[in-house]
Amino acid sequence: MKITTLIVDDEPLARERLRRMLANETDVEIVGECVGGSEAVKLIEAERPRLVFLDVQMPEMSGFEVLQIISPELMPAIVFVTAYDRYAIQAFEFHALDYLLKPFDEERLRAALERARAEIKKRQFAAAGRDREDGAESFDERIGALLGSLRANNKYAERFVLKSIGRIYFIRTEEVDWIEAAGNYVNLHVGRENHLLRETMNNIENRLDPDRFLRIHRSAIVNIDFIKELSPLFNGDYKVVLNDDRELTLSRKYHDRLLRLFDKSS
Repeated sequence: MKITTLIVDDEPLARERLRRMLANETDVEIVGECVGGSEAVKLIEAERPRLVFLDVQMPEMSGFEVLQIISPELMPAIVFVTAYDRYAIQAFEFHALDYLLKPFDEERLRAALERARAEIKKRQFAAAGRDREDGAESFDERIGALLGSLRANNKYAERFVLKSIGRIYFIRTEEVDWIEAAGNYVNLHVGRENHLLRETMNNIENRLDPDRFLRIHRSAIVNIDFIKELSPLFNGDYKVVLNDDRELTLSRKYHDRLLRLFDKSS
């Protein structure tokens, strides 16, 4: 079985060195190289590699943002590459994902490849309907846990990365008026524009700065900078009027949290 492989790194020398080291691995077939996240997303969707060596820090889009865009059914096995992010390295080890710390040697690369081979084999067994080992987490479960732990300790999201009809673009979180649940997606309301993002309300709430965004209903999160007026309704609910005169409902469950936030900012 050939392990089709993609190399994503914005440093030409780093890509060349990794390609040269992988040349000795007879089961590894490099199907592409790219310098940034947008191109990586396109190549992963086009080539569907089994393995990706993914740089963590890139100027256009981080490796973590690339993973947020790729759909689960196309998600390859990932070996992260980093020069300095020590906290991320600890997270990778804790969740049994692998990384390469620049500069790495051939022995370290071989160890990463062995883990990648084991991961790919597990996924083949799963696709064939065979049970995985008891207690073993799937790659999707581990990558989700990794991203969750990183977000819990890093600064809050400053932008959303969206994909539409072959384009990848960015929206700063401060530009979002409010966020609405939409089945398996959330709908970002940005002025007169709407943007669908495949994410749950709970996950997106955890990514946002609680001093700026607040859950007012199980299906709505608002940017408090866009709230113009609050007025009481029945049974402890409130009407929330935004700057564009759109009206939302603040349910009683979230009432105290909003008032505490306004008290803090006053």
